Amino acid sequence: MPHFTDNTHCPCGSEKSMAQCCGPYLSGQQSAPDARTLMRSRYSAFVTHNADHLIRTWYPPERAQPLRDDLEAGFACTQWLSLNVIDFQTGPAPDEAFVEFCACFIDKKSEDKQLIHERSRFRLIDSQWFYLDGVAPQTGRNDPCPCGSGKKYKKCCA
Repeated sequence: MPHFTDNTHCPCGSEKSMAQCCGPYLSGQQSAPDARTLMRSRYSAFVTHNADHLIRTWYPPERAQPLRDDLEAGFACTQWLSLNVIDFQTGPAPDEAFVEFCACFIDKKSEDKQLIHERSRFRLIDSQWFYLDGVAPQTGRNDPCPCGSGKKYKKCCA
């Protein structure tokens, strides 16, 4: 398990310390105030191998609990590199929001750099945001790469 202290830069890329950023959400001391913050904290949970936070913030948590073994097995096989939040939108109802992001990682088994590009859906239930599901947006070969490199997709992560 990676070692992070309160003074370590938060893995979500905010340039803040863990204590000033995702740390209170990962520990369960606070709930994320919005879907974007929850998504960033969930990325940090993958980096720090915090399955408890991932399960606690997945709706419904009972559905996520059986995935614990798979989550924990994946921690050992993945080296997370970066997070790029592309877009944030409120939903048609005030209790719904969407966050589009790209997360780059290295699969330690194949040693290949890969990315997850997702438009995640979040729901506010009893004053707490939860991750519901996500879809992979289509990226054209000549579109900017969602990883945030500034290169065309075909010259970067395609």
